[in-house]
Amino acid sequence: MCRLCRWELFTPDEKAIVHVMNRTVRRCFLFGNDEVTGRNYDYRKDWIELRMEYLAQCFGIDILCYSILSNHFHQVLRQRPDVVAQWNDTEVARRWLMLCPKRKNKDGSAKDPTEGQLNAIRNNPKKLAETRSRLSDISWWMRLLCQNIAQRINRDDDEKGKVWQNRYKAVRLLDETSLLACAAYVDLNPIRAAIAEMLEQSDYTSIQRRIQALKEGIEAELLGGSEACSNASQAIVSSLVGDFKHDQPESTLSPGSLQQAQEVQSSRLSRARDRSIAPVKLHELRDALQVKASQSGYRCSDLGFLNMSDRDYIELLDWTARVVAPGKRGSTPSDAPPIFERLNLGISPESWCELIKSFGKLFSTVAGKPHIVERYRSSKRKQKFTLKPEARQLLTV
Repeated sequence: MCRLCRWELFTPDEKAIVHVMNRTVRRCFLFGNDEVTGRNYDYRKDWIELRMEYLAQCFGIDILCYSILSNHFHQVLRQRPDVVAQWNDTEVARRWLMLCPKRKNKDGSAKDPTEGQLNAIRNNPKKLAETRSRLSDISWWMRLLCQNIAQRINRDDDEKGKVWQNRYKAVRLLDETSLLACAAYVDLNPIRAAIAEMLEQSDYTSIQRRIQALKEGIEAELLGGSEACSNASQAIVSSLVGDFKHDQPESTLSPGSLQQAQEVQSSRLSRARDRSIAPVKLHELRDALQVKASQSGYRCSDLGFLNMSDRDYIELLDWTARVVAPGKRGSTPSDAPPIFERLNLGISPESWCELIKSFGKLFSTVAGKPHIVERYRSSKRKQKFTLKPEARQLLTV
């Protein structure tokens, strides 16, 4: 059976939410400990994180959540053509030329475009329309992300050839239940892979960023914004991120790798915790009346994506991690936790845990409750989609 075209699942002119995943060739640990060479490549995870942050500043796409592991990464992205429509022609041209620059600085960063380069796009209606469409296209996001990382890895290893196993996998999320389940699946990936034991120890994930930001906010409230607040916040972040040398045996780190690791840690600590990812809380009545483009410049918009607060989302993930992850402290509660009663998720705790544990296997193209999937049609051919029997059973109330 031929694979489905991307434009059948989502087009750049619609506000689609998509779970994307890409894996390294032959599942080699190109972002972690390589048992063959004995080298550690954790610093490459920072390459991906930094590149995502840069793309978030240029694209009309929201990062809802992400996790980066040793041989693959997950992202949940939301296209925002409504935000891109508010940008004037100069802004569209400028953003594109910062993504695909005609000139670069010595460090490889994009130089500010010249008037002539801007005019080549904004004075050409066809080129301008094409560029505007690309800025809210997840396929272009993935193309510029994966291409950049592959080139850097090949230069780093002095090698040639493929880095990514195949084209990226994409699953469109059709309702809030599938979005919440997918977000939890992505954020809990390091725990399920036995890389971390607790949410705050899950490096290179959006949930760790949210916890860091939440803790720093609490410290700021308690300490009244004093100088002690800064010191306390730094101590909290240090305890959450951990020391790279503590995680990796000295024998696996060359002097160059150790220096890179220290630079990575310093870079991560100096960046605002959750500045590039979308907030969790979605105020449905208020947010429906406005586009909510971000004024910070670090992300596309300030629109949330779930009908719950950051604290409720973290609490739900913490409970799920305790139930799903082998060897996690605590045991499965006999009754549903208060979080299920408060949020009215419309799914039993048992079905929820099974959904999170097997999300990647249950859904291949679209995800949602059966009655929503049955109504959904592909963009061009109006093709119907079906759910696997196991997914249908879990999502049928």
